[in-house]
Amino acid sequence: MKRIGIFGGTFDPIHHGHLILAREAIESVRLDRVIFVPAAASPHKLEWKLSAPEIRLEMLRAAVESEPDFQFDEMELQRPPPSYSIDTVEVLRFRQPSSELFFLIGEDNVSRLATWHRFDELSKMVQFVVLARSALHPEHPYPTIRRHLDISGTDIRNRVATGRSIRYLVPPAVETIIRDRQLYREMPQ
Repeated sequence: MKRIGIFGGTFDPIHHGHLILAREAIESVRLDRVIFVPAAASPHKLEWKLSAPEIRLEMLRAAVESEPDFQFDEMELQRPPPSYSIDTVEVLRFRQPSSELFFLIGEDNVSRLATWHRFDELSKMVQFVVLARSALHPEHPYPTIRRHLDISGTDIRNRVATGRSIRYLVPPAVETIIRDRQLYREMPQ
């Protein structure tokens, strides 16, 4: 039976924190692969102005292309927003009925996890794995991967907007896309 990690998010931009935690999940939870699923729009972040889906997908593709254990799936970008995790999991279960699914979530999502769309059904279809990047230790019943990484999309966007370097925060190919497409030049609202 294949063990597949599902890593959803806006990935605006994808950064080394995402990639390091995905690799750690493969090793700690013994996953066969991680599928990155960029959201059209997160139901909990509908007020955020995201980069165009095709640009986020281009950055994601560039970040994972040389990593055989990482894949991406653009199914959420092909559906109208918001992006509900249950819909994605249902599609993946249909495609791979004999696989065990692990849903990777950031520790900032744990407190509102029970409010997710059709959470009761979702919690029976996947095992949640918490990706913890901070020194916080909220209580929850899920396995946790702890890796203190002070890297965030917000910080990266702010650094670009203020003319500071993002080298070592994102893969070089992603940095090139951000520069060439002149992304994040204005301070976020």
